[in-house]
Amino acid sequence: MSALLEEIAARAPAHCAIIDGARRWTYDELRRDVLRTATALANSGVRHGDRVGILAGNRAEWIVTYFATMHLGAIAVGLNTWSSARELAYQLAHADVSLLFLEPRFRDRDFIELFNAANAIAPGLPRLRGLVTFDDSNGFASEFTAWRQDAAESANDAVAAAAPDDVACLLYTSGSTATPKGVPLLHADLIDNMWEIGQRQHLVSTDRLWLAVSLFWSLACVNALFAAVTHGATIVLQHHFDPTAALELIATERCSVFYGTPNMVLALSEHARFREFDLGALRTGVTIGTPAQVERAAALGIPGICNVYGLTEAYGNSTVTDARLPLAKRIETVGQALPGVRIAIRDPASGASLPDGTAGEIVLYGRVPPVYWHAPERTAEATSRDGGFRTGDLGLLDAQGYLYYRGRLKEMVKTGGINVAPAEVEQVLSAHPAVELAFVTALPDPRLDEILVAVIVPRRGATTDAAALTAHCRASLAAYKTPRQFRFVDPAGLPLTSTGKLERKRLPELFT
Repeated sequence: MSALLEEIAARAPAHCAIIDGARRWTYDELRRDVLRTATALANSGVRHGDRVGILAGNRAEWIVTYFATMHLGAIAVGLNTWSSARELAYQLAHADVSLLFLEPRFRDRDFIELFNAANAIAPGLPRLRGLVTFDDSNGFASEFTAWRQDAAESANDAVAAAAPDDVACLLYTSGSTATPKGVPLLHADLIDNMWEIGQRQHLVSTDRLWLAVSLFWSLACVNALFAAVTHGATIVLQHHFDPTAALELIATERCSVFYGTPNMVLALSEHARFREFDLGALRTGVTIGTPAQVERAAALGIPGICNVYGLTEAYGNSTVTDARLPLAKRIETVGQALPGVRIAIRDPASGASLPDGTAGEIVLYGRVPPVYWHAPERTAEATSRDGGFRTGDLGLLDAQGYLYYRGRLKEMVKTGGINVAPAEVEQVLSAHPAVELAFVTALPDPRLDEILVAVIVPRRGATTDAAALTAHCRASLAAYKTPRQFRFVDPAGLPLTSTGKLERKRLPELFT
């Protein structure tokens, strides 16, 4: 990370790196700010391999702290701003976070209060030594500001300890189990893969990236951020997505690169004032989704929008369509493998290779982290016999190596572009005293692709309703993980196979 910033700053020191409202950083100013912050982190006791958590909206200090942590050889942990206290407690404890940076208030949430609630759930978090808050007027608050002011650049060489194969960041992603998985990403692949993603978009230093996707997600802090920085482009931050503010920001700052999920695209395209804004500078970027959703992004006025396939476990993306391919091709395929990545399609049961044109499980080789964080059993489950990463996704390759995504093998729901594990929601619902059994599935939704719905078998003699279960979920889960609909059935009403096993694929029938 340090070498990357040094290289870009040396090449164009006065070029704008970050725009955050009225605040601006050139690449040289960003480099200096990162060095000061890294030295301050070292002065506060952070050492190589320590985990530093970040809980905040899309503000410049998030990026500065992220890069400074990596500069030290410490590990940055991006924390979900939608987290409940239970979810935050799990991530802080599982990652052994030693220092936590947070924004005191973000949108309508009090993160100090949230942390205190998390600390009560997991008291005495073993390695956590303190909190550092971000302040609206000064950037960093508390004594950390003084440490930054006292940090001399002459000390920076002594604290730069990161190696290419060190873990740079630790991100949490939903899996097919009840708790999220920690994914450690390495410095070298983080930089190299994002350079290649930027190449598929044909990014140049004069590009301006609109970034409203939350920074704790890999689409933002891995894919978008490093694709832009490796090409010396400018990052235009939006603290959180709001369609009106997004249209104003894209138009005012003449943003040329778009990163957005399908629900964000829909919100912009259906905005009542959409045609009032000049989005003519937009030319390329990344989105995900069905052919119709990718086509809708292009219709926003982004002629070179790129379709992609990837996971957090694969450094953001493993395939990207080239921005110069005909749109008809870009909406049907998710692209060819990036350099450094190899894709195989295998039979999910036997592991045998399948021929071109045959759908099977997508298995990745190359730029994939070697392990899940502190989870050897999950690592083993996701590793094929020949060392590949089993994605749990269904796809096929054509003779030219283009990948066509065909859905998920794993029981995952993607709502508004965000993966949610039904098992996690089921675990929370089953903890309600009136719930005997809970099964979570998905229904199609025109805005969010899918919405979570729950089938509930109440306990004998107990009563509950949708409002009570919604409140119960909201107390323990991020809002997007809360089911939108509930169906209450007795055990005889569940769809079962002839051997008495639940047919999950038939659960949606209960909502028709």
